Amino acid sequence: MTDDFPELPDFDPKATRNAVRRGVLRTAAIVLTVLVLLAAALTWGSAAVQTRGDREQRMAAVLGTAFKMYSPAYTVNVGACCETTPVSMSLEVQAAPLRPVGDFWPSGGAAYTISQDLFGRVGRLPLGSTANTRLSTALYDVGTSLAPKEEMRKVLDRLPGGLRALAVVEFATPLSEDDMQAFMKTHGGCAERVAYERRPGALSITWGFDYWAAARNLGKVRDMTEESCGGGLRDFRAWVGLLREHDDANLRAFDLSLDRLRRAADGGLAYAYVDQSSRVGKLREVIKDPRVRTVRLADVAFDLDSP
Repeated sequence: MTDDFPELPDFDPKATRNAVRRGVLRTAAIVLTVLVLLAAALTWGSAAVQTRGDREQRMAAVLGTAFKMYSPAYTVNVGACCETTPVSMSLEVQAAPLRPVGDFWPSGGAAYTISQDLFGRVGRLPLGSTANTRLSTALYDVGTSLAPKEEMRKVLDRLPGGLRALAVVEFATPLSEDDMQAFMKTHGGCAERVAYERRPGALSITWGFDYWAAARNLGKVRDMTEESCGGGLRDFRAWVGLLREHDDANLRAFDLSLDRLRRAADGGLAYAYVDQSSRVGKLREVIKDPRVRTVRLADVAFDLDSP
């Protein structure tokens, strides 16, 4: 009977350890491969879900533009959209404080990230009401009794007339688009931002010509100088027309609301504007205009390129 069974080999501890080691490594390699494939599938799948349709372009158009309205005291450039993670999609913006033309042309600035989660809800935002620049303060003061006209006339009178200024010009009575254009032509000014709402002590809805480039159809014959120096109401209305009811939750994170935006766009009334290029001497004439309630200075600078 014993001849029917092969003899068992002697127990070899070294061979046993090697076999166990190979088994563990094989199992680990299989598990790691599965995890990598699952992570790749999750990442790819999440990115595909988040970027389906036109969500990338819409995120840049809606959130990127809303961020500019949220930070009117800054020059904001929206980068390419979008970077995705398994749980979010984000875009990067560059922001530099708005300064008088002739001081320097803002370049670079600080980088900020705007992100939304898988459900499309925007996360915590930089700048906005915490920006605390003199320009943002001047915009907050629109509609208040702060910086009355007579006091600001004295401030302008004691400054050199050749200084370039950054100022907020507030109207005594809001102007229609045609009246706004006529005012600009009278004084040769340029409105970098236009406030289409009076909201004392808070940030009103403002719009700048460069806020949403997609609204500009350069194939059509348009007076670009007139549009850019009048705030670009046509572009503002086109952007508001892009918005949908489900955008309201995100807009509120930018201290906006769909209802307010639609009222401001439909009304089209200019309550104030930001002037980045006028000299103090010109602002002395502007403040004399009976249509002007006051002029609030945010910054002044010498034009280093002028003799």
